[in-house]
Amino acid sequence: MSEERVGFFTDTSVCIGCKACEVACKEWNAIPEDGLELTGMSYDNTQALGASTWRHVAFIEQPAPEGRTQLPVVDGAPGAPGSSGTDMRWLMSSDVCKHCTHAACLDVCPTGSLFRTEFGTVVVQEDICNGCGYCVPACPYGVIEQRPTDGRVFKCTMCYDRLGAGQEPACAKACPTDSIQFGPLDELRERAALRVDELHEAGVPEAHLYGHDPEDGVGGDGAFFLLLDRPEVYGLPPDPVVTTRDLPAMWKHAAGAALALLGGVAVSFAAVGRRQR
Repeated sequence: MSEERVGFFTDTSVCIGCKACEVACKEWNAIPEDGLELTGMSYDNTQALGASTWRHVAFIEQPAPEGRTQLPVVDGAPGAPGSSGTDMRWLMSSDVCKHCTHAACLDVCPTGSLFRTEFGTVVVQEDICNGCGYCVPACPYGVIEQRPTDGRVFKCTMCYDRLGAGQEPACAKACPTDSIQFGPLDELRERAALRVDELHEAGVPEAHLYGHDPEDGVGGDGAFFLLLDRPEVYGLPPDPVVTTRDLPAMWKHAAGAALALLGGVAVSFAAVGRRQR
C-alpha cells in the first residue's frame, strides 16, 4: 500500500436511523433501488447487506437495560433515540463491508476481480468478475452477494473513486451525527477507545468495540463498530474467522499426498517391470 490505511468507525450510540448513509451510498455509486416494499420488520426495509445494499441501517427494538430508555448525553453528543415513557429502547447501526485485514474473498477469487487498494480497502472490479461466486461463502460476515441478473458480485468500495480524489466516502459525508467516521485507521481506533471510556463513565457499561482488534480472527477490520449489546443482536458474528486460514496447511497436505501417490505409482510400475523380465 502506498497510502496510509483508512477505514470507518461506526459509533452506534449516536445513530438516529435516518438512513442518510444508505441514500448517499446509492446515489453516489448508482446502486439499483431495493427495499421499497414493507417487510413487517419495523423500519428495517432493506433487512441486510447485499449486492444492491452496500450500507444497511439495522433497527433493533429491545427492553432497555435496568429501565434505561435513552443514553446519557456525553460532551454534547445525542443519545440513542428512546421514549422516556416506556421500558424499551432502539438500537440502530449502519452496517457495511468490513474490508478485512485478512480478506478471505481475496484468497478465493480466481480472476483477480477482488483486489486490495492502495488505501487498504477491498474492491470488486465489476468488468473482471466472472460470477463464479466463490467469494460469497468465503466472507465470514456474509457481506458479498451476487446479483441475480448476471451473477456478478457487488459490495462497498469505500467510495474508491472519492478516496482517489481526496474526498471522504459518501456515507460518512452524509451522516448528520458523525455516527459514521472516516479517517486513518490507527487514529480511528484511538478515538473509538476514548469514546468507549466516555460512555462507561457516563453509565453505559455495555458499550464495547467490535472488529477493532488486529489480533482477532480476521486481523482486524477496516470498518469497525462501537456496540451497545452483543454482536449477534446486530446480526454480526461474535467471533469472525477468516475462512481461508487453513488453506496453506491444506495445500501442504495435498501436495504431500500427491507426492506419496506418485511415489506409490512409480513403485508399482517398477515392480510390474521387474516381474515382466
